[in-house]
Amino acid sequence: MVKLPPVLGTDHFSIAELCAARIDGDLVAIAGAWAPIDEPDIPSFRALVVAHGAPRSLIIERMSAAWVHGAGLAPPRRAQFCVPIDARISVITDPGIAVREVKIQEAEIVSFGLVRCTSLVRTAFDLLRDTSAADGPTTDVVGSLLADHAELEGAVRDRLVRTARLPHKARALARLDAAAAAVTAGFSRR
Repeated sequence: MVKLPPVLGTDHFSIAELCAARIDGDLVAIAGAWAPIDEPDIPSFRALVVAHGAPRSLIIERMSAAWVHGAGLAPPRRAQFCVPIDARISVITDPGIAVREVKIQEAEIVSFGLVRCTSLVRTAFDLLRDTSAADGPTTDVVGSLLADHAELEGAVRDRLVRTARLPHKARALARLDAAAAAVTAGFSRR
């Protein structure tokens, strides 16, 4: 039997065939894509889901990257991507994709096959400094990442403290403290 790719779309099958396979229990619809029901829920799969239909030059970031790294049960409705500030890309008009230009180093990017995503430290760093996101959801997501990766808090705190003239530094540190406290409180209740 032929193994299906981990993430499918209308370039593989018609929408009618995809819907029929979903009704039959063979596929699940996720974030505008389709996946075999038995596909393991691992970071490389999640990265393919987020990047489905997006140009390969984009880098998954912020809430989308947090989902790729295991925080949350579902990807955000609007996929978040970034590109290096010196990248030359055309305008992206897809309303399901948000793209911003950032200063980023290659060491801050992890690859899942052909899909690129911000590293755990860069993802948490960006989330903590994102003023467009509310404090509660941000600290919840960062707390989830901290709970799964013991070394992450120290690495992110070090980066925040080391970076001079960083906009929103105090708010980012307060969010990190709140996320770390929530993780500690969660562990003490167990």
